[in-house]
Parts: sequence; structure tokens; C-alpha cells
Amino acid sequence: MRFQAAVLRSYESPFTVEDVVLRTEPAAGELLVEIAGTGMCGTDLAVRRSAGRSPLPAVLGHEGAGVVVRTTAVAAGGPDAAGIDVGDHGVPAGIGVGDHVVLSFDSCGHCPNCRAAAPAYCDSFASLNLFGGRAEQPPRLTDAAGAALAPRWFGQSSFAQYALVAARNAVRVDPALPIELLGPLGCGFLTGAGAVLNTFGAGPGDTLVVLGAGAVGLAAVMAASAAGTLTVAVDRHPERLTLAERFGATPLHASSPDLPGRIRRLTDGGARYALDTTAAPPLINHALHALRPMGTLGLVARLHAPLSLEPGTLDRGRGIRHICEGDAVPGVLIPRLIALWRAGRFPFDQLIRTYPLGDINEAERDCGAGRVVKPVLLPERTSR
Repeated sequence: MRFQAAVLRSYESPFTVEDVVLRTEPAAGELLVEIAGTGMCGTDLAVRRSAGRSPLPAVLGHEGAGVVVRTTAVAAGGPDAAGIDVGDHGVPAGIGVGDHVVLSFDSCGHCPNCRAAAPAYCDSFASLNLFGGRAEQPPRLTDAAGAALAPRWFGQSSFAQYALVAARNAVRVDPALPIELLGPLGCGFLTGAGAVLNTFGAGPGDTLVVLGAGAVGLAAVMAASAAGTLTVAVDRHPERLTLAERFGATPLHASSPDLPGRIRRLTDGGARYALDTTAAPPLINHALHALRPMGTLGLVARLHAPLSLEPGTLDRGRGIRHICEGDAVPGVLIPRLIALWRAGRFPFDQLIRTYPLGDINEAERDCGAGRVVKPVLLPERTSR
């Protein structure tokens, strides 16, 4: 099967939109999805800083959404159905051709953490989501000349017209919804909202400070507002602070004098929760100083520099933990976020700007320059 995809051939080069060839049919429990739209996430762009760890050339993209066009029948699901058990993942059994799906990260489904409804901490997370397809023989995805491409970025590789995915990481949604806009619910928005709703379990009377008002941080702000949590948002971009204020947070510039003290005053003595999306050690220390006793700081971004904690930051029961994918079961949280959006309480669509897939390099530049919060790429649909 031949279609177009955005290929990253080296860590320094731009994406090239070119013909690729999928050389396999869906296996049992797999879906072929025609991509309607796919978000561009910071993790996609971080491949350029991965120092050779991520296999290239590759088709990236891991916030895809689209329409199932092919499956392989298995006994549990009947004809033309994926037939995956619901289990702890909340995956609907029997996803079939024509269903609209949001794609999220992949997981094995059977390790201890997967069985404990924690698929983001799957024992095989790295191989399934970051390094998959490195040694496939024969390769399932090639360029037009037959050279292998890494095809399983977060189980999707959805910077393309089509993606072959495990049904485990597909969440069926109402076909009346604008499917081309829903892909970011599978990672970036899932991460920010999940940190607030799942990890922290924040609610009325709680206080939260969010460091970094990008896609993940603003999703956290929206989720906190929906939960009735008093929130302070910290960023260095005035336009992003304006967005945070629109979504219910008190804005605070990152260069404000005595930042921890100002946060403590705004949160009646200190925030119960802090969420850092920046991976900037100075801001992480500020966040810890701004916590009340027994407060918790969650980190969602990968650190690229040593983190030295200042004296006193972990005193009085304060703690730090890393949060992966918002501690989410996608099949549970994505429908919850869609319900909040339909009720006007999680307006994620206000963060999105769409681009044709062919303009992927412009989208990357705009994202890196802070001109857009969440780019969504629209491949040309072949079955309109």
C-alpha cells in the first residue's frame, strides 16, 4: 500500500513529505487507520536531541486520530473486528471498519503495570513507543525505493495518511465529533489533564501552580478549572499567560521577583500541587519553595541538565514524582475529556492551529518559536 508520509531522515534535516510503502496487512488485534489529523508534540521534536537513540529514518507522529479502514478478524470480535478485550485498558472490544478513533501510546497489556491499569508504565514502553521497528525483518514500512523506515513511533507513526496500530492504543469516539481535531487528546492534552485529574486528584479547595503554559500546561490549567481548583500559571510568554488567564488561572510571569513568595501569597500559604512542564532547574526549585508542607511536585518533561535541589526544598514532607502520560488509561480519560469539552469546560480546540501535512516544517518552526500552542497536521484524505 502506497501513501504519503512525513519522513525525518536525519536529526538536523527538515521533514520530507514523500511516498512510503506499507508492506503488511493488519495482524490480529491491529487496525489500519486513515489519519484525519495528527498533533505535533514536543516529544516528536525532541527526537532531534536524542543523540542517536531514536532510529532514523523514521515516520514520527503520535497524536493521531482518524477512521478505521481495515482490520483482521479474530474469533473474539467477529468478522471485521479487532476483538480486543476491554480489560484494564478500557479498550472497547470489536472496533471495526468505519469507526472513528483517537490513537494514544502503545503498551503490552500483560505486564504487572498494565494489569494494574497503569499502561504508561508498561515494562515494554520504551521498545513499543520509542525504538520499535529498529530491527524488523522484513520491514513493514519502506520508502519508495524500498529502504526501511522506523514505523512504530509511539505505536503510531501518524505523520502520514495511514497508520497501522494496535487496537489497544485506539479509543473509539462519536463519529459526529470533528475527528481531525481530537488527536492531541491522545498525548499532550492527556498528559496535562491527567496529571491534575489522575495523579493529583485535584478538586475544590485545592491549589495548584503550573510551570509552563504550553499545550501540556494549558491542558492542566483547563482541567484544574473544570475541577474547581485554584490555579496559578507561570510562563515567560505574555500571550500564553493571557490564554492561561482565559482558562481560569492567575497569570504570573516567570521573571517576577520573589516568584515562590508570590505563589505562596496567591495560594493562601503555598500550593498543594505543582506541575512543571519546563524541565528548567531554576523553576523546579521555585516550585518546590512555593509548595505548602506535604505538597507534591509533578514533573512531566525530560530533564536535559542535572537537577540540583536548593536547601529546604524537600523539607516538611514535600515530594517529587515523575508523571508519564498523565497516569492515564486512555480509554477512560479521553472520553472524560471529550465530555468536558462538549460541556464547554475543557476548550482544547482553542489551542489548535491546523496545517496541511505538506507544511510540517512550517508547523515545527511556528511551534518552536511559540507562535502556536498545538499544531495539528491534516494529511490529504483519500476516502472523502
